[in-house]
Amino acid sequence: MNVSVFEKVANYLILGVFGLVILGPISVIVALAFGPENATVAQEGRIFHWENFPTAWEVARFGQYMLTSVVVAAIVVVVAVLASILAGYALGTMKFRGATSIFYLFLLGIMVPTEAFIVPLYFDLRTVGLTNTVWGVAFPQIAMSIAFGTFWMRTYFRSSSQALIDAAKLDGAGSMRILWQVLVPIGRPAILTLVLLTFMWTWNEFLIPLVMSPDGSVRTAPLGLAFFQGQYTQGTALLAAGAIMVALPVVVLYIFLQRHFIQGMLEGAVRE
Repeated sequence: MNVSVFEKVANYLILGVFGLVILGPISVIVALAFGPENATVAQEGRIFHWENFPTAWEVARFGQYMLTSVVVAAIVVVVAVLASILAGYALGTMKFRGATSIFYLFLLGIMVPTEAFIVPLYFDLRTVGLTNTVWGVAFPQIAMSIAFGTFWMRTYFRSSSQALIDAAKLDGAGSMRILWQVLVPIGRPAILTLVLLTFMWTWNEFLIPLVMSPDGSVRTAPLGLAFFQGQYTQGTALLAAGAIMVALPVVVLYIFLQRHFIQGMLEGAVRE
């Protein structure tokens, strides 16, 4: 189908407008992060003030908070993705009594917002001594991620080639061998997309670390940034530098997994 010059120009114009809307606020934050911290520093005449980043890192203790976020995100991603693959494989390829009910139970985990269960969950975890611990912050996010991950992987496994599965069975492969040696390798885009989404949601989570660690001993990077704004400084340059450091891990991971992420999203859009 031929596309006219007017349609091309209109498409690029619309994309340009949306690009400015998205990149505009980001450009402002980057400019503030490299700008002077105060009027005294501005008189030096330098354009880029790289010292904002180590200053914000030290003053706000971002090293501790980033390490906590990395540990929590690693636990959540590994456990949630592995459990989602196993649950999605069972619900997507096997027929057993109660499979539909179990799947709807997973969907319930997607539909219920965090605010609806965070208070009773806090008292439950406090009873078993898991508040103010990494596990107390990680367990609720693992459960939430498994709910979506099972839905995501079930969709992939249901659309996998049945002929390929039957051929593997004829060769004597069992269920676990079919999963890990046949379906998982060809489903890498879908799995890596789930990894990226789970990491992004876990890294950006604010409410669960805030409630599950009332004494602040397990404070993640986004939570630390919020307290940095309220307790330590009102300087926009240091706040912008802190915001960039908190957002950078997600951006870097997306850049590395961009090709697989786009492929996984496109496959999910055409699968039934």
